[in-house]
Amino acid sequence: MKLKIKNIIILFLSIFTFSSCEKYLDIVPDGTQELSLLFNRKETAYNALANCYSYLPQNDGTYASYALLSDELAVPVPKEPDATRVMKGQQTVSAPLMGYWSGFSASGKGQGSLWEGIRSCNILVENIDLVVDMNQSEKNQWKAEVTFLKAYYHFLLVSNYGPIPIIDVNLPIDASDEEVRVERKTVDECFSYIANTIDDAVNDLPERVIGNNDLGRIDKVIAKAIKARVLLYSASPLFNGNSEFYSNFVNKAGVHFFNQNYDESKWQLASEATKDAIDAATAQGVSMYYFTDTPPTFDANNFQFQFIRDQYNNRYAITDPWNQELVWGNSSPVNNGQWWQIQSPALMKDPSSSSVEAAWQWLSPSLQMVETYYTKNGLPINEDKNFEYTSRYDLTTIQFNQRFYAQFANRTAKLNLNREPRFYSSLGFDRGINRTWGSIWNLKMRSGETHGRIANTGDYLVTGYALKKLVHQDTEGDAYNKAITYPWPMIRLSELYLNYAEALNEFSGPSAEVYEALNMIRQRAGIPTVEDAWSNANNAVTINKHLSKDGLREIIQQERSIELAFEAHRYYDIRRWKLADQYFSIPIKGWSVDEDLEANYYQIRDVGQRSFNSPRDYLQPISFTELSRNPNLVQNPGW
Repeated sequence: MKLKIKNIIILFLSIFTFSSCEKYLDIVPDGTQELSLLFNRKETAYNALANCYSYLPQNDGTYASYALLSDELAVPVPKEPDATRVMKGQQTVSAPLMGYWSGFSASGKGQGSLWEGIRSCNILVENIDLVVDMNQSEKNQWKAEVTFLKAYYHFLLVSNYGPIPIIDVNLPIDASDEEVRVERKTVDECFSYIANTIDDAVNDLPERVIGNNDLGRIDKVIAKAIKARVLLYSASPLFNGNSEFYSNFVNKAGVHFFNQNYDESKWQLASEATKDAIDAATAQGVSMYYFTDTPPTFDANNFQFQFIRDQYNNRYAITDPWNQELVWGNSSPVNNGQWWQIQSPALMKDPSSSSVEAAWQWLSPSLQMVETYYTKNGLPINEDKNFEYTSRYDLTTIQFNQRFYAQFANRTAKLNLNREPRFYSSLGFDRGINRTWGSIWNLKMRSGETHGRIANTGDYLVTGYALKKLVHQDTEGDAYNKAITYPWPMIRLSELYLNYAEALNEFSGPSAEVYEALNMIRQRAGIPTVEDAWSNANNAVTINKHLSKDGLREIIQQERSIELAFEAHRYYDIRRWKLADQYFSIPIKGWSVDEDLEANYYQIRDVGQRSFNSPRDYLQPISFTELSRNPNLVQNPGW
């Protein structure tokens, strides 16, 4: 498998140690007298480069993943990770959960403070020229890589905390206490710094890294793609003219941290940067993923049907390692020998297996996400005249023409039928079909049944739905080393098309270019184009909704919620759209999975709490400890 900075073991050399989380923003380098040893040879300097990469978030690590930080997924209460506790309103200022500012511990692998990561990047930039056995071109490339990473870490901090200090260089070891006590900059200053720093890095980056040993290292395509995301966030309602939330949020000089006036031109900058990123990516062979391998034996006959091929196209777009749609993948994934890999809680148990140690069966999609997916006509379930929305929880018999995704002649909820291919490639449901453990399963998920909750086991799907999307179809759960490892998608081409559609619509309204971007995704999804779906009077409730900016905005947001579901985007998207109080304060709902009778199982109940204090929770807190250490910092509102 082509996973390479993945195999780099991050060494904290005895001659040089990076600071602990307790000194996260102490930007004066320690061990300065040993830097000449660390950067004497390429071999030792490579450890410093790898250390800069090691601060990338590990969203495929169950207990450190931001994929669980939203309303998309639910887990049994005894299994709750800190991400779920944050969404239940249990965030604290004394010991913040899931915080990039100070870093956090987690079962398996935690997250280092991004300030430490930034400092490590600055150290390499400032000292790589000391290395004697590297040519200048290679040194410049390494500098460019970590310059990008430094900008990216600043971006993650801004995305979570809003205004932050900008640490472009490390201070000298004799810096005064006041020099070290840095202040938060305005949001606009932060975004400008991040975008400009990425621009600075681009010139010395390779066009595209394709060598097996270096996959995941930063190149021009990656840098331009992330810059496009940065500018999209900058233009979004949370950060663009947000006087509603932050009219009183000022620094000690009385300057607003958030700009108070909406600036439409930011959407233009975002659209231009995204178009540049798409052009750069496609010029290097990046394209929408379509499954071209030979199908497994159990689907050989089924593969003649487009609906089956659509399911493969959508599922493997995530799990096929280093496929053509992946713009940037995390080259240090949780590999198939590490128990905390996110596939394990998502993977269903095989009752016939002698071991299910790597199949936990407790990461369960929420009913809200189940209802987000489109109908087979490419419309929301409440916007399709042919979908029985008001009776969607009622039971019906599965018809012969539905046999490719549900069990013919069995009964299930209407909600589970006549949906788009992404629904069936991403979600498993009672009396549905799951391609897993290298075979096809007929799911029976009521209490006491083959795939339902057995007695009082703590490993069960609390909503009655299984998550297929993040699980490779050939992963088997009898041992951790039988998982098919793939790089976590940091950014895919499909996101760039969504970014472009959103930015262009916000700047200039509906257009053929916006539709074209969305249709690149919808074509792969196996649903009608935006124009065909929303102009069909026989299907669409709100005819021609796509012709208005507001209507198209809702379409784009739902398309994004479906296409990027469970990939750690939703927490950021819902917040930047300022919709979190609408979505993140609703209890997680699901079926009554403790019931064995059909009529009782298909009753909706609350299975998980969600609590969002608006506007406080739009930004994460800085801990009391850090505020006391640096009195120049200002706490986020409400904390």
